[in-house]
Amino acid sequence: MKRLNHGCTTIYHAKDDSGLMSDPNKSSGGKALITILVQPSRLLRQMRILQIGFLVALASGLSAILIYINGVTNFVGIQRLSSEEVEALQSLQASFKKCVSTSFVATCYMMQSANGLGLQAFSGNDYCMVTINFPSNTDSKWKDPKTGAPEGLSFEFDLCEAVATWEQVRNSTTILTKDFIDALPNGWEDYAWRRINKGIQLNRCQNKTLCMEKLRLVLPETPPYVPKEFGRCAVIGNSGDLLKTRFGKEIDGYDVVIRENGAPIQNYTEYVGRKSTFRLLNRGSAKALDKVAELDESRKEVLIVKTTIHDIMNQMIKEVPIRNAVYLMLGASFGSAAKGTGLKALEFALSMCESVDMYGFTVDPGYKEWTRYFSESRKGHTPLHGRAYYQMMECLGLIKIHSPMRADPNRVLKWVPSQSTIIAARTASEKLLRRVGAGSIDPLRACEIKKQVRRRPSAVPSPRKAAIDHQKFVKGTTLYPLEHNPGHGMLCTVPMG
Repeated sequence: MKRLNHGCTTIYHAKDDSGLMSDPNKSSGGKALITILVQPSRLLRQMRILQIGFLVALASGLSAILIYINGVTNFVGIQRLSSEEVEALQSLQASFKKCVSTSFVATCYMMQSANGLGLQAFSGNDYCMVTINFPSNTDSKWKDPKTGAPEGLSFEFDLCEAVATWEQVRNSTTILTKDFIDALPNGWEDYAWRRINKGIQLNRCQNKTLCMEKLRLVLPETPPYVPKEFGRCAVIGNSGDLLKTRFGKEIDGYDVVIRENGAPIQNYTEYVGRKSTFRLLNRGSAKALDKVAELDESRKEVLIVKTTIHDIMNQMIKEVPIRNAVYLMLGASFGSAAKGTGLKALEFALSMCESVDMYGFTVDPGYKEWTRYFSESRKGHTPLHGRAYYQMMECLGLIKIHSPMRADPNRVLKWVPSQSTIIAARTASEKLLRRVGAGSIDPLRACEIKKQVRRRPSAVPSPRKAAIDHQKFVKGTTLYPLEHNPGHGMLCTVPMG
């Protein structure tokens, strides 16, 4: 075939059946003449199609390679586990799916599961992954502020990540202390200034005395609370659902009650109770520390700030004065999980309580809009994702949910994995996730940083037996989470002698 250019048209002449090249300007002598006219625009389109096809094929090949690598990685990970550990993960996933999706019963609103949320759980591509689905007729009200897309009805969770991380929380402290900053390598220069509002202006705390002064009123020497110090704890959210059920007396029966931000007690006691032991504060509530302190008539409520210390807070503590203890919170890393005050309150509770119940979170089917019991409707967090995450926590035995549809305090949660299953699953999960110290039975296996310290006798008044047993188990060591640490290692301060 020969190519000739004639103006804007490319002409291809093909050979006839004699094998000679045909000329369009001459007679073909009866022979068949094959002339192909191709416009440049058409040729360009064809070239683009070929290029796109090549790119699609290349992307498909890369995806196949990544899927293969991921599959091999998962397989190799599973190969590192003992048969008992694999069985523990299988048991965890099986019981979890039953807990979420157990026999559906009819209500006047919709079909819901025996455990209360009307969701269903399905296995993912390995022993760790599960997908929690809402019914197809769920009205998704929340929209992404950037894209405007409505929240989906399906959410994927990693049970191995959840078990390994939350069980670590239960053995650690979540209060920022001087003990932690001093033991952290370059703790003052690299970390302390981040917990002070506008701390970047402090030149990375090169003037340690100035940073100490700004943190002094909220920085205890050592943790004021230890794991398992308290028995039954209740975390109270701010949902308008609280006005549907009179939980007040029930809430006051707990050993510890944890509230959030500026949620009032007065005028709502029959719904939310009177008792308040701790109050977790976000940035906005912390700036109104004097107003928050007035919410508890006893003035004994401990205030936990999850962000930074402000000069205005220090000023209020000294001048109002605020007699309540005020601390800053440390926290674990939960990846893409919900990061609201509610989740942080549950984290704080699990770090010092044997059992944790939650009230006042919008979790029941039929969600319409996010409301607070003491104010008008307002935009909130991703409500369906939050509901699914709390359901995951409940079906891992971390919490128990109380809501209008589950108002019976004696409600039995079905299909929760046994403690022995959780322990075995945690060991397997740490191996799969390649956590620091994975595979060891040493209670201090996750201690990536260890420092010996001289420690005065604990000031905790009459700690419970469970707390004493735990302190013996960890040999008196205080375990702190290292935020955003890829291997979820911990900082541990070990008492001398």
